Amino acid sequence: MKRMLVVASGLASACLFQTAHAQSSVTLYGVIDNGIEYQNGGNGSVVRATSGGLFASRYGLKGSEDIGGGLHVNFQLEQGFSAMTGAAANAAEAFNRQAWVGLSGAFGEVRFGLQNTPQYIFLNRELDPVAVMSMGSPMLNFNSLTIRVNNAISYFTPTVYGLSAQFMVAMRDSTTKPSNGLQFYNAAARYENGPFRVAAGYEQADNATGTSALKVFNAGASVGVGPARFYLAYHTEKQTDNSIKRDVYEGSGSWSFGPADQLALMYGYLHDRTGKGNNAQQIGMTYEHYLSKRTTLYASAAFINNRNQAAFTLNGTAYAGPTVAPGSNTRGVILGMVHTF
Repeated sequence: MKRMLVVASGLASACLFQTAHAQSSVTLYGVIDNGIEYQNGGNGSVVRATSGGLFASRYGLKGSEDIGGGLHVNFQLEQGFSAMTGAAANAAEAFNRQAWVGLSGAFGEVRFGLQNTPQYIFLNRELDPVAVMSMGSPMLNFNSLTIRVNNAISYFTPTVYGLSAQFMVAMRDSTTKPSNGLQFYNAAARYENGPFRVAAGYEQADNATGTSALKVFNAGASVGVGPARFYLAYHTEKQTDNSIKRDVYEGSGSWSFGPADQLALMYGYLHDRTGKGNNAQQIGMTYEHYLSKRTTLYASAAFINNRNQAAFTLNGTAYAGPTVAPGSNTRGVILGMVHTF
């Protein structure tokens, strides 16, 4: 009888362990992006090894626990690094890209902590074919983008009839003045109906000294036609101290050559509204060849025509381009490989 009780107890424990294990999960993931880049921005040519030409190299942990009633507790920890040197993007922080915990269910999802902004994760992919990544994207090189913020509280709505939205605020802390209250606001909405998509978002970010704020509005629309998709995008930003006032217009498109190849072509024009005439325009392209579901070869090239004292450079997704002599044209190309795990 005792033996039967021991066996039954063991089976019950095993079942409980399997049930608990099935209700939660933790995943290790990462992206490694390395390339060789050439640029010339009027200060001489530069040839260098880079990490993050198309995607930022990173590793992280993410997980979810089913706590019943349709609710899940979620978390994500993420650190950026250079895949060329192995150095952390910020050695002073264990997880410099994301560190948040949240709750999701039929109501949507809420998150608390260091996290990517709605502009970055939700709106960018609606502005051009490369989701504002690589030197080929004028939107990457011409706009001021807040990628992620500390002390953030966000809410993601469920999708209803093709419409969804994300909202975020971020609290001040000891690194800002004043040190309490709200410092950052961001909201974005997107609508999708068949091949048609449209999205818009607004952002306001106070500077660390509390003396001025950057106000940004973005909007984009696209339509799919067979293997092609065409995009129109608009960006406007203003620093309240009038140090920055600009509009950016971009037209772009992508073409998929079968399941393994995609070509994106982009044109952007920046209008300087400060009255100084520091305008600029860019043409760019990004080509991707998918070796597998996890590995991609890419090539990106671009040319910027800077006017007057404009000095826009060609940035990678995870790094800044070389300094450009004011008023000089800049050109560049990068060849790289991305692997995800």
